Amino acid sequence: MAKNLLIVESPAKAKTIEGYLGKDFLVKSSYGHIRDLVKTDDAIDTENNFTQKYEVPADKKAIVSELKKLAKNAETVWLASDEDREGEAISWHLYETLGLQDSNTRRIVFHEITKPAILRAIETPRSIDFNLVNAQQARRVLDRLVGFELSPVLWKKVKPALSAGRVQSVAVRLIVDREREINRFQAEAAFRIVAIFHTGNAKELFKAELPQRFSAAAAAELFLRDCSRAGFSVVDLETKPSKRNPAAPFTTSTLQQEASRKLGFSVARTMAVAQRLYESGRITYMRTDSVNLSDTALEGAEQEIRAAYGNQYHKRRQYKTKSSGAQEAHEAIRPTYFNQHTIDGDPADRRLYELIWKRAIASQMSEAMFERTTAKISISTRDELLVANGEVMKFDGFLKVYFESTDEEHEPNLDDDTGNALLPPLQKGQELTLKTLTATERFSRPPARYTEASLVKKLEELGIGRPSTYAPTISTIQNRGYVVKEDREGKPRDYRVLELQSGEITMLKRTETTGAEKAKLFPTDIGAVVNDFLVEHFKGIVDFHFTAKVEKEFDEIAQGLKAWTDMLHDFYGPFHNEVETTIKTADRANSERELGTDPETGKKVRVRIGRFGPMVQIGTADDEEKPRFASLRPGQMVETITFEEAMELFKLPKIVGQFEDKDMAVAIGRFGPYIRHNSAFYSLPKTVDPHDVTEELAIQIIREKRQKDKEKVIRIFDENPEARIENGRWGPFIRFGKQNIKIPKGTDVTAITYTDVLKWAETGEQKPKKKAKGRK
Repeated sequence: MAKNLLIVESPAKAKTIEGYLGKDFLVKSSYGHIRDLVKTDDAIDTENNFTQKYEVPADKKAIVSELKKLAKNAETVWLASDEDREGEAISWHLYETLGLQDSNTRRIVFHEITKPAILRAIETPRSIDFNLVNAQQARRVLDRLVGFELSPVLWKKVKPALSAGRVQSVAVRLIVDREREINRFQAEAAFRIVAIFHTGNAKELFKAELPQRFSAAAAAELFLRDCSRAGFSVVDLETKPSKRNPAAPFTTSTLQQEASRKLGFSVARTMAVAQRLYESGRITYMRTDSVNLSDTALEGAEQEIRAAYGNQYHKRRQYKTKSSGAQEAHEAIRPTYFNQHTIDGDPADRRLYELIWKRAIASQMSEAMFERTTAKISISTRDELLVANGEVMKFDGFLKVYFESTDEEHEPNLDDDTGNALLPPLQKGQELTLKTLTATERFSRPPARYTEASLVKKLEELGIGRPSTYAPTISTIQNRGYVVKEDREGKPRDYRVLELQSGEITMLKRTETTGAEKAKLFPTDIGAVVNDFLVEHFKGIVDFHFTAKVEKEFDEIAQGLKAWTDMLHDFYGPFHNEVETTIKTADRANSERELGTDPETGKKVRVRIGRFGPMVQIGTADDEEKPRFASLRPGQMVETITFEEAMELFKLPKIVGQFEDKDMAVAIGRFGPYIRHNSAFYSLPKTVDPHDVTEELAIQIIREKRQKDKEKVIRIFDENPEARIENGRWGPFIRFGKQNIKIPKGTDVTAITYTDVLKWAETGEQKPKKKAKGRK
């Protein structure tokens, strides 16, 4: 039996650490928290200073039993959970549940899983930090109280099976508010003037732009007309150096943002990959809001930069965290060994590791140096000046390794703002030749919808949530159906272009796609209704300043500046009263809107949230005829759908023609639009609007689907055409009527007989089906 039992949170971490310690150490994992609040209403005694009732879940009992036995036989027990509040609470729960004693229990923390860090931690143990434990308890208790007391209010006043939470409700509010801001937005048009000049040498082309824009087409046309007989010359020429500094090394939120922009990772995926990298000893701890680097890290980065790129590329930098609650004792996210530029293994692990390595190494490199030239060009017939900018890099510095991305805040750039990388040689007073001059109609853009990463950025700016809560919050609001992450197709929009070339002005009409979205967060109807109810009746819970204040109070508890029970008393009294008042006095939430009157029947047309989701209804239950219903299409919302859009929904199902003497009907079902023909169903491609399907198109879709189905069939049995071997997603299987039969491993498909099929059908050898994800 080993003298020392060292307990960590995860088995991957245990395996890594065990390799660094000798035979005197046994390293075991607690697999996260080993106990939690009971699920019943008596979990927290609000009358008795918020005393909690904990239990060991069924799936953790075997682990607890094993750890108790090992702890009893060990001389020293080392609690080595993570160094944040949650980690400290895990150590405390282990101490309490395993019945440990102060005399032989040591608490250790480390920021990276390397042999020196582990040995250093063992040399400098400490006791459990109860300030951190209390901060975690305060958060856990407050969030449980909010969830347990608010959710029943929503069940009674909005809809059954809903839930609310302190941080998640604020995140939903941000998304709902942004959507409404976009819906209210009115685009304004203005004409942007761009000129293409050359110096007399037709190859020396460059671009210049008018800083101001014209709101009216007539004013833009007049400008072009005046320029058609104008002379152009350089009136001012300025060249000055500029520089660009590298970004700070990653915190949790900046890693999530940059992994989203550069790698297309969701916030949850980034954290899962980062966890693996940390537990395998590749990077430092991945939940941090500090941009600080240790002296060891600074020295390691300096050695690597000087060796790999040369002395002129190194510049030692120490960053300071702007966030008031950040813990500077912690480090930013960085590679544990700077001389490892890449790692082997899973592609996702490798890509995220390289991103972290580049960002950390770039933070210790020299500035990138540029020379920026600005030329101002006069127009002999006008007072305005055209401006041309050019930039040339003189020294790449940190850009040799890493360039920081920005949020894709707008739709694809239609303005061609690339500018001139380098202007041709120009002199003050030099005459220029105009090649073309265009006035392009451009439209102002609404605020951008949130991506997962930009929502994290906003929450951090508001002081809401902490590194450990961003990913769970974003997962929760999607899992609960308040928010969806999806792509949306844009709509075509016409714009005008006036072009002056060879003294002639021509007007062109062009079309662009506007409003296309990729992986953006949209509120659902139920998300908007729940948000409105909470804003009306529980302003404190969804108030940005209140939520940020609560986070600050948790930080104060963690620093020993505030008693956790005092903070909870201050919060719970008013909140509980608010809950009771709302249950007694608040009306049921109603998202219903009356849109107009059906011209055919004279019945009212309403849109509302029904049992199976948002829908339009013609008529009422009191009418002689039953009401007619139509589900809203993806992208449509109760609060924005128009009467015309609602009536369009009732045009389906419709017969679009006949094929093989059978009707073809187009309809919209639970899984999207489809064609029904001879009791078979054919899904419409995403690019096809069901209202636009013609007889010819329907026949084409049916034939293409049949051809694909034919290609799937490997063999049909003569004895029974309903028995066939098909190629499936997971390999060959037998389709026998409505039964899918798994083919035993190693069977030669060509040798299967109809007798085999009957035998396997009787024994129930089912092909395993993947569980379909149902919408909540």
